[in-house]
Amino acid sequence: MAGKRDKPEDIVLKLRQVEVLQGQGMTIGDAVRQIGVTQQTYYRWRREYGGMSRDQLKRLKELEQENARLRRAVSDLTLDKMILTEAARGNF
Repeated sequence: MAGKRDKPEDIVLKLRQVEVLQGQGMTIGDAVRQIGVTQQTYYRWRREYGGMSRDQLKRLKELEQENARLRRAVSDLTLDKMILTEAARGNF
């Protein structure tokens, strides 16, 4: 059974909540339990999104979308080049 996926904005908010709870003297285990995730998930999120602000997260998402678009463009152009090269070989 698959659980729900949190949006990156929600993840950043939950990471901040854990920081606040730790600042109040709560242990990591208790703070993570309070936000409703496992410690493994918390550490994975912290590794991926730790220290990011919402603006940085938004910029990261934009860059990832642009990167995917550029990768598709490069693969399309590479395929076109291979087709043209193959066709040119047959003419000579």
